Amino acid sequence: MKYRAGYKYQLAEVYTHPFGATFPLCKEVETDYLWLGEGPGWGASMMTLIVKKGYAWDGPSGPTIDTKNFMRGSLVHDALYQLIRLEYLDKNIYRSIADQELYRCCREDQMSWLRANIVYYSLRVFGNPAARRSGENKVLTAPWSR
Repeated sequence: MKYRAGYKYQLAEVYTHPFGATFPLCKEVETDYLWLGEGPGWGASMMTLIVKKGYAWDGPSGPTIDTKNFMRGSLVHDALYQLIRLEYLDKNIYRSIADQELYRCCREDQMSWLRANIVYYSLRVFGNPAARRSGENKVLTAPWSR
């Protein structure tokens, strides 16, 4: 049996996330669970992230509590960091944008200004290793017998 460790949550339905006009245009990207491109219906030159059903992520990271007002931001942030790690997006451009988008989602979802700022500045200081090229989580093998 083959499996991957390191995930806490799995998306139960497709999530579509339109970015604001400040998200830089980039070429279309598609993986098994993520699509990033100019989104139909969101206006000209607007980028959209589609996270497909079944996508797994680890939720909010660090010394924090997984609250409802943190989940959407953590999903979008983890998806963008994954695209950075896989080198679909340039880390020097998109890492700070991913951190800002997490902040924006958290504030829209009613996270307090103080907590959202602590999250944002913690990512700016400590988040770089999570954006380093590393590929996907390692595939592990469980013992199997007949």
